[in-house]
Amino acid sequence: MEDQLLIKNGRVVDPANNVDEVLDVLIVAGRVAEVGHVSPAVQKSVSRTIDARDKLVTPGLIDMHVHFREPGDEEEETIASGSAAAVAAGFTSVVCMPNTNPAIQYETDVEFVHRKGRQARKTHVYVMGSITKDRKGEELAEMGMMAEAGALGFTDDGRGVQDPAVMRQAIKYAAMFDTVVGQHCQDNSYGRDGVMNSGYSSTILGLPGMDVLGEEAMLWRDIQLIKGANVRYHAQHLSTAGAVDLVRQAKAQSLPVTCEVTPHHLLLTDEAVSEYDTNYKVCPPLRKQRDVDALRQAISEGVVDALASDHAPHLQSEKELEFLAAPFGIASLECALSLYIKALIDTDVVDWPGLIRMMAVNPANILGIDKGTLSRGKQADVTIIDPNEEYTIDVNTFQSKSRNCPYQGWRVRGRVEQTIVGGEVRFERSKVSV
Repeated sequence: MEDQLLIKNGRVVDPANNVDEVLDVLIVAGRVAEVGHVSPAVQKSVSRTIDARDKLVTPGLIDMHVHFREPGDEEEETIASGSAAAVAAGFTSVVCMPNTNPAIQYETDVEFVHRKGRQARKTHVYVMGSITKDRKGEELAEMGMMAEAGALGFTDDGRGVQDPAVMRQAIKYAAMFDTVVGQHCQDNSYGRDGVMNSGYSSTILGLPGMDVLGEEAMLWRDIQLIKGANVRYHAQHLSTAGAVDLVRQAKAQSLPVTCEVTPHHLLLTDEAVSEYDTNYKVCPPLRKQRDVDALRQAISEGVVDALASDHAPHLQSEKELEFLAAPFGIASLECALSLYIKALIDTDVVDWPGLIRMMAVNPANILGIDKGTLSRGKQADVTIIDPNEEYTIDVNTFQSKSRNCPYQGWRVRGRVEQTIVGGEVRFERSKVSV
């Protein structure tokens, strides 16, 4: 008899199919068999039933921007520990960035990440390859070979490709392989050594700044480069009002441009750096309140396509360095959903279908993977969420190996109860020992 799992009485939110009502979800042999009102006879025959009353049942969440640090910095995170963190956070698919040590730049590197992901047996682990060799921005990496090995796209994340000729060549190659090309939009001419947003706060604190023009200039340049190119271009972790306005204009011209926003750029401003706490040191940096407001407005208009954590774990000893020397990044994968709820649901920027669209449907479409929906016959990747459970963020309970998170002690709501990957329950909150 085939394995059967029934999720009953939950509020099914499946934006791809315009579904938002209390229904049952039947999973047979790892695939969605039915979304509707499952008959009592079938309910009696299933091998396991999950009662999702007062819970949300959604397509598996997708985080298209994480750093799992393997190979090279396994003391900060491994693909196994990152995968455990992902399912605890409700993510059934994640995309690892290539700024590892060494960088992901050969087909064997892509295969390594995929193999480690399969061995972890938690979430689906995908990977982006580097645009250039060693992420130096000088010479293209083996994009074709990596695409054949399964890389979903390419980015030098952590560094913007400074040379427009190199970027134009990368765009042409990405178009040949029908993969997405992502960009860390930062023109170093506007603050190569910056460690926070350029402005009043950086002046008072005596820290070198990163001007908003650095992000906006590179994004503007790339939009010009993709005109006439049959390529999917994705702007990563945008942080400024001007940047989302550029995306708004590009979409008005029907250009194939998408973008993502992180939790910290929706909730924090550069004033958080006032105590020199390196947990607030991120790249791109925390901006002004007007930028936060502009990002939320762009989300409400549908200009922003995806939400991504930019999960960037680091050792405590690294983050204890002085602000200028400490690395950029926040480990926030496991509280990302609650942070999005705080920033967007609680402020009426979006409703639940809108949030799930940006956390499942749109990322799948951008990446070109067959995910983000509960359509019949699809692989059963499902996230079950208690939207009302309140809890206090405690970094000491993270599955991640790192604790560099500025949200310690925040009171938030919305928590993942179960994460189902390929029809198999890979995480259950009730079985977590604290």
